[in-house]
Amino acid sequence: MTSLFERLGGDDAIHLAVDKFYDHILADERIKHFFVGIDMVKQRGHQRRFLKYAFGGSPNYPGRSMREAHRRLVEEMNLSDQHFDAVAENLTLTLKELNVASDLIDEVLAIVESTRDDVLNR
Repeated sequence: MTSLFERLGGDDAIHLAVDKFYDHILADERIKHFFVGIDMVKQRGHQRRFLKYAFGGSPNYPGRSMREAHRRLVEEMNLSDQHFDAVAENLTLTLKELNVASDLIDEVLAIVESTRDDVLNR
């Protein structure tokens, strides 16, 4: 079976999607403050590697766990469901702009949703 990563278009497609996604994130008043002072080149790289793994394009992810990566945001900046939803909305918008098929968007969002409790440290 072909991985979601491959069905989305592989490395080039993920690279483009991550760039567009963060353009939306950094323009979104609800969540852009979480990225103040963050090295966005490094952040985009982390996100590309994570998505490649999460979508079945790589057998492992060398980065921190979702819990560890977001702990400070929860504890010090009150990262919440509202913010998680805003991120998911921006991802959906990005994928629609890239003309990704709705069934693939649904698969992506199911994977995103599966990380909610870890991201929010619950």
